[in-house]
Amino acid sequence: MNGPAENTITPDAPAHAAGRAVEKDIEAFAGQLAGAMIGAASLAAVVLGDRLGLYAAMAGKPPATSGELADATGFDERLLREWLAQQATAGFLRYEDPTQSFSLPPAHAAVLVDGASPASMIGDITMAATLFRDTEAVAGAFGSGHGLDWALHDPLVFEATERFWGARYRAGLEGWLALLPELDAALRTGATVADVGCGRGYPSVLLAGMYPDARITGFDAHEPSIQLARERANAAGLAARVDFALSDAAGYPGTGYDLITFFDAFHDLGDPLGAAIHARDALADGGTLLLIEPYSAGSLAQNLAQNPAAAFGYAASTFLCTPNSLSQPVGLALGAMSGEQTLRGVLAQAGFTAVEKVAETPFNLVLAAQRLHPEK
Repeated sequence: MNGPAENTITPDAPAHAAGRAVEKDIEAFAGQLAGAMIGAASLAAVVLGDRLGLYAAMAGKPPATSGELADATGFDERLLREWLAQQATAGFLRYEDPTQSFSLPPAHAAVLVDGASPASMIGDITMAATLFRDTEAVAGAFGSGHGLDWALHDPLVFEATERFWGARYRAGLEGWLALLPELDAALRTGATVADVGCGRGYPSVLLAGMYPDARITGFDAHEPSIQLARERANAAGLAARVDFALSDAAGYPGTGYDLITFFDAFHDLGDPLGAAIHARDALADGGTLLLIEPYSAGSLAQNLAQNPAAAFGYAASTFLCTPNSLSQPVGLALGAMSGEQTLRGVLAQAGFTAVEKVAETPFNLVLAAQRLHPEK
């Protein structure tokens, strides 16, 4: 027979095989994106549920129909029914078909309702949602190269930042300071503190609650945040020893501080070196500079290999941290994922020779730098 034998591989077979491999890669990536899309849509619904207090209304309660939940909350039944269906299909609520009722499992309530719980993630979810709020403004920053000033963000960004990081500070701050016994003792006996980049004052008020004799002044360049911080200090009965003032990170007044803190603010600065030099000069001899920064494994390669939360950190840095720094003088733009070695390098340039890594968590890196006594 002169015809081709059966099963003979024709010359274009490798191309077909390569094509099938590419198709599988496309399908796999499309599936990955579909998962992200469903997750993003579901998180938007979580933010809505949090805003409306729906999780709190369901926590610890027996299963309820959409009509029963509407009666309990006063919200529109039809809209509630759609929201409940979305949350059930996302796996966040439990649905019982015979009774057409919905419930919030206790484990889910610990994550979605109790903001003080170590398991709480509602601040994280709100933070993720804010990244959609300023897409056009951030896109403009890509074109201009001038960054995006913090004050120009959607107000939800300020709330989300506080809720996200506040959960970490509640869980970790007391333990971190306990690892610095001399500083802890000074705070217990009336240390003076400057909280730089204090935002809406959450860390300052938290510190004041932990150390009833400490005197704390929070500084921030965003006036609406300073106004809210003052209101909070007054409401908490702390105004006699917790104050707030409008200032940038390299111009706040005062010297002889026992502690100067940057709570996840240092990398946002246009001139972190200038801020570190100013802090060094404002500290008392033996005083401590405390940097609480987002955790990063270091380089991009290290984060790819070691840091499962790196994609979130780089996203926040793209939308918030790096544009903020670029909008300021110098515009060094460390980024949220700069990492320990980069931060140590800035502190060394500023003249801090004693830098200690106090703690490391999946979300935070804590560094302490001392202004040493002259004889040291």
